[in-house]
Amino acid sequence: MAHEMNKPLARTKDDADLDSFLKDQDRDGDPMLAFLKKKKSAKSKAPKYPQYKGPAPEPNRFGIRPGYRWDGVDRGNGFERKYFQSISKRKAVAAEAYKWSTEDM
Repeated sequence: MAHEMNKPLARTKDDADLDSFLKDQDRDGDPMLAFLKKKKSAKSKAPKYPQYKGPAPEPNRFGIRPGYRWDGVDRGNGFERKYFQSISKRKAVAAEAYKWSTEDM
């Protein structure tokens, strides 16, 4: 939204946004349309890896979801569990302190 607001009202011939918008449009009767669709589909043929369908795992520091190479089982020494407990405890103490400080207002 902010990007759109910062664009100038008058569009010139060297406007990159306008150029990419016009290039992305598909037009009827375009002889290159079939070729371009094949080219786009060839680019999007990334390897499809199997998705994890088990129960939701505990959160981890990096936000990595289980998937192709990891089954979501925590085989560590419990550091991440302690890490998330300390973060949640810190937030709870801060919320409680705020409630105590604004109780009389």
